[in-house]
Amino acid sequence: MLSFPVSRSESAISQLAANKEESMRSVLGIDAAWTLTEPSGVALVVERESGWQCEAVAPSYNEFIALTSDTPVRWTEKSRAGLAPNVPQLLEAAEHFSGAPVDLIAIDMPMAKKPIKTRRPADNEVSKEFGTRWCATHSPSEYRPGPMGKQFTEDFLVAGYPLATSLTLTPQRSLIEVYPHTALLSLLKDRKDDKRVPYKVGKSRTYWKTEDVPTRIKLLLHELAAIKAGLEMSIRSIPFDLPAHETVTHFSSLKPYEDALDALVCAWVGIEHLLGRTSPMGDGDAAIWCPTDVIHGRNKP
Repeated sequence: MLSFPVSRSESAISQLAANKEESMRSVLGIDAAWTLTEPSGVALVVERESGWQCEAVAPSYNEFIALTSDTPVRWTEKSRAGLAPNVPQLLEAAEHFSGAPVDLIAIDMPMAKKPIKTRRPADNEVSKEFGTRWCATHSPSEYRPGPMGKQFTEDFLVAGYPLATSLTLTPQRSLIEVYPHTALLSLLKDRKDDKRVPYKVGKSRTYWKTEDVPTRIKLLLHELAAIKAGLEMSIRSIPFDLPAHETVTHFSSLKPYEDALDALVCAWVGIEHLLGRTSPMGDGDAAIWCPTDVIHGRNKP
């Protein structure tokens, strides 16, 4: 069990009570690393009477849980260790902020109702639909992220969140697999280029081969800022600002922001899912839920 602070000011207690009364639905978004060597972004968004807002976001599991003890995120920390996800603690932390159990979990992680050993129909269908837009999926295996995806699926099922597939179109309190790259095609649909958004910190040299480091940092921050602005059209109170490009000297310092934004994109897909604006790509064993408005190549439910 988590240990929460026992002393709060009267105003903090009143605000927490107000949040509990106003909370309608909530989505926990997780940008899950495929191995234990990398951190995972986590974001909780809650529907209030005034709309959806971000209640908590962090670039790692332990920092998200630490927010319940008023420990701020250290956004400028250069490195973060990967950890195995503790699903009960994550759900308890989310309920701490929302005042009620989470309604939907949206995770960027290959998951299935049976062990993953190779590419799934879900991976192939997404790649066929979005490959020309440079949003094909990576190939999962029984080793990467096999054990991680299996753990997520089983732990959330035990907690009362079964994996939603193409055979469960209107799940209640469920777990869905999402894919930020296809989601961004919808979130940023006003962009002239209907292609994969170039925002991954580790791929800046691939995106802009001839540019120097300061220019690539500036271009990368431009893309991250566009994603954050797109999210803020639907989600209020995202509690961090991106750094000015002049202050960034190493790409690694931007990774926490990338992971946090990915988690928020996952949560945004969860909102779209609750609003009936996503479609499953896959089969009864596994499905990747994508915004319906960017699926062109087949009939949509």
